[in-house]
Amino acid sequence: MPLSPFEHDRRHGELDQVIRAYAGEPADDTPDKPSQALTAYLRHTWHTRPWALATAETQLREYARNPPGRLRLRLGEFYVIPDVGLPEQDIQQWLSCLADHIKRSVETGAAPPPATPVTVDDYAAGIHPQLVARLVGELRELLALDLDESDHALAVAELGMEVDPPAPYSPGAWLTLVAERLESPRADADYGPDTAH
Repeated sequence: MPLSPFEHDRRHGELDQVIRAYAGEPADDTPDKPSQALTAYLRHTWHTRPWALATAETQLREYARNPPGRLRLRLGEFYVIPDVGLPEQDIQQWLSCLADHIKRSVETGAAPPPATPVTVDDYAAGIHPQLVARLVGELRELLALDLDESDHALAVAELGMEVDPPAPYSPGAWLTLVAERLESPRADADYGPDTAH
């Protein structure tokens, strides 16, 4: 039987937060250097929920040690690692590398300094929820025009985007991914009156 939401969060909730940082970003972590995506996760988590870092390290390491076997796959009792562009046989080593970087960051107290948003989560964490909702609406309006990819590329260029969408995404697919990521609720979102800076 599939995991309940509570059981999913207990076993894989913070693992999922780490993996979400890789949406549209390369999983190019090395033992010596974390990727841009992991650095963004560390920056965001250090400054918003530092207590979650130990949980992330534990969940990454546990999943790397005990990936889901055939029975767990059949029963649905597992977390599916989204495609991050790595061969399946490299996923466990990659997860262990991420856990090592997080552990090193916690042990040394080395938090990445505040910076310009790099990932969708960085952006969403630093912007008022009403502005995020407005952006999602504008993205959905643009996507509803049913443009072809060359027109999507022209549209984002006209709107000021000066870089290409991250591989392997086309402009339309990238806009769709950004809209989906921004409209999914964040567990750590604070929608109270104190967020209206």
